[in-house]
Amino acid sequence: MKRCYYETLGCQKGATVDEIKASYRKLAKELHPDRNPGDATSEHKFKEVNEAYDVLKDEQKRAAYDRYGHAAFENGGRGQAGGFGDFASSFSDIFDDLFGEFTGGRRARRQNRGADLRYNLEISLEDAFRGYRAEINVPTAVACEACGGTGASAGSQPEQCPTCSGAGKVRAQQGFFTIERTCPACRGQGRIIRNPCKGCQGSGHVQKERTLAVDVPSGVEEGTRIRLAGEGQAGMNGGPAGDLYIFVSVTPHPIFQRDGHDLYCRCPISFVTAALGGHVDVPTLDGGKVAVKIPEGTQSGRQFRMRAKGMPVLRGGGVSGDLYVEVAVETPVKLSKKQKELLRAFEKDCEPGTQPEAEGFFAKVKDFLKGDATD
Repeated sequence: MKRCYYETLGCQKGATVDEIKASYRKLAKELHPDRNPGDATSEHKFKEVNEAYDVLKDEQKRAAYDRYGHAAFENGGRGQAGGFGDFASSFSDIFDDLFGEFTGGRRARRQNRGADLRYNLEISLEDAFRGYRAEINVPTAVACEACGGTGASAGSQPEQCPTCSGAGKVRAQQGFFTIERTCPACRGQGRIIRNPCKGCQGSGHVQKERTLAVDVPSGVEEGTRIRLAGEGQAGMNGGPAGDLYIFVSVTPHPIFQRDGHDLYCRCPISFVTAALGGHVDVPTLDGGKVAVKIPEGTQSGRQFRMRAKGMPVLRGGGVSGDLYVEVAVETPVKLSKKQKELLRAFEKDCEPGTQPEAEGFFAKVKDFLKGDATD
């Protein structure tokens, strides 16, 4: 059973046209398939919202719906007395209502907008820490200087298409249906160029490599997208340019690993330093170093937190993450005969409690094996 159109749009029955339109625009943006890829439920709701809006935005259809409900539009009901002649127009209006505000105009104008471009920018972790100004070379279509992007030769201007009166589309009535298609005379541009520019052959743009400066803010993360408005491909016949999107990737660092705003560093220490305590100097991304105090009896894997020594928080007003230093106790190799003798003597003289973790583990093993023997 179909839901009430007013309920579908979240409106009261006496809502104004503006209220209905506002509710529709909000729901259509939330439920549009491009924003919910693969979501069948959203796609179904999107169709319901479009159907409800198509009826309620039209005074005659709305009056018929208020009187007869859904029956007005089923099986040749009374609401269909006017036929289907306005169907294509209604769908076009719905499409334009949804996307018009993003592109600044109706469909004929959207077709002239230049394509968006993508550029992959790779930077180091140090650049991401400090911020970085990069100069990039982007091959793209730019407005033709000879004609100023109009596509018409000097001394002439594009003319309004007489076939579609500048709309870029034409309609033809076929029985109860109105068929809308791209204007064959102007190919949807809404205007005709009688004398095309020789420099761009009437397209209004030419291929050229441009050098652009890109400011990468400090604290930028892997996958961050930077938008440069109007720096994409030039539009056709004087249309607005598209945008350029910079996708940032950060190269792996030989010392630090990043997790959000925090940095992690694995620092090897000698077993003497771990046993007796001491200090180790660890580098920081700002070019300095920080002294890490190693307490007596430090075990391998222990982490030490250095506050505010991590990555800057993007637009965080000077706030930074932390640096975590994980120590790894290194077992010495290639020992001399004397060193081996000293270690054996050290082990022999060890009192109980010197190695509590190992002693605790083997005590548990002993209890476990004893329990098996009892069973």
